[in-house]
Amino acid sequence: MKKSTLLGALPFVATLLLAGCGKSQDVLVVGTNASFAPFEYVGGPNGDEIKGFDIDLAKQIAEDAGKTLKIENMNFDSLIVALNSGKIDFIASGMTITPERQASVDFSEPYYEATQVVLVNKNNNSIQSIDDLTGKHFAVQLGSTADIMAKKYTDKVTAFNSGFEAIMELKNGKVDLVLFDSEPAANYLAKNPELKLISLDFPAEFYGFAVAKHQGELLNSINSTLAKMKANGQYQALVSAHIK
Repeated sequence: MKKSTLLGALPFVATLLLAGCGKSQDVLVVGTNASFAPFEYVGGPNGDEIKGFDIDLAKQIAEDAGKTLKIENMNFDSLIVALNSGKIDFIASGMTITPERQASVDFSEPYYEATQVVLVNKNNNSIQSIDDLTGKHFAVQLGSTADIMAKKYTDKVTAFNSGFEAIMELKNGKVDLVLFDSEPAANYLAKNPELKLISLDFPAEFYGFAVAKHQGELLNSINSTLAKMKANGQYQALVSAHIK
């Protein structure tokens, strides 16, 4: 399990706008897919609060910009469309920086390093190397890096709106494996002891916050917050709090 010491460290912010519609100059709207613990998930005392590592970072970004944060929870593959249509101001959703996405949006400096891992049922011993992935039936989250990567190994890829649905497909024996980001995979593994995690020689990935093209002022503000929180140690404090 990797614990990044890349950019930015961000403290908690007091005010979070949970309701209301439309955007104003006093509100910064972040889009996320809250099924990617520990980065974003639904929890809290009443079980209806969107929480997580990315959310705490987004709160600080909003506070430093002098705005109130509003969270829009949506399917992962809808986030870039929502951003470019103006429904949200930025994306905080464990989104890997890729050339394909950079053609549509601009990314902040990287704030977390991750990699892909494989989840299988414990009695599955057929995967020892990347070569063993060829021809297997994958379950992935729709629009994710895993969704793109899986197609390099097989034409049998089933994509779901959430990692939870992919995990259920694996537990029900409908697919051979789930390809998923390392930290969320470890989170699911802790709750599903009948599964096991396999680390293979996949390349490192880097998460970034995404903004629409030509939003240089917002992008500079995000990068400024990340750099400041790296310097004062609060980023690492959030890593320690969220990523075990």
